[in-house]
Amino acid sequence: MSEVPDSTFNPAALPCVLDIEASGFGRNSYPIEIGFVLPDGRATCMLVRPAEGWTHWDSHAEQMHGITRSTLAAHGRTPREVAQVLNQELGGLTVYCDGWAHDYAWLNALYEEADMRPKFHLESVGKLLGEHSLSQLDQARREAMAEMGLRRHRASNDARALQRALMRVAEPI
Repeated sequence: MSEVPDSTFNPAALPCVLDIEASGFGRNSYPIEIGFVLPDGRATCMLVRPAEGWTHWDSHAEQMHGITRSTLAAHGRTPREVAQVLNQELGGLTVYCDGWAHDYAWLNALYEEADMRPKFHLESVGKLLGEHSLSQLDQARREAMAEMGLRRHRASNDARALQRALMRVAEPI
């Protein structure tokens, strides 16, 4: 079934984009880094110090993002601090991601631990794009990563590349 692009999407404006790196995949995984890029191009990236009950760790995920548990312990912010920054910076916005099912679950874990609610709406990039554009997104993201010289798989880098890729494949309305 083809999705119709969201009628509120204006290809001349940059969408707010979020990306999350996690401890792994599955039920017990949790966010360890959250990065976002605002419509004006400003980017923020935050490491998340794991909460006491967050113990799942996948060494394959660590190989991809390069973030160690000791780095999180030394430089991570508490889930509450991260949730507060997200609400302050993203409040009232629709924020787009390319891995909605995982990102939604990880944000839920973050906000549940922080005993807070998000003040923004997380949505899949699929709501912005038609089927044809969506099929071109991965290639456009790889090209954006190469053009921007981004090699590290980190949340803010991934968010920047996704934002640029979205603008590249967006269909004018």
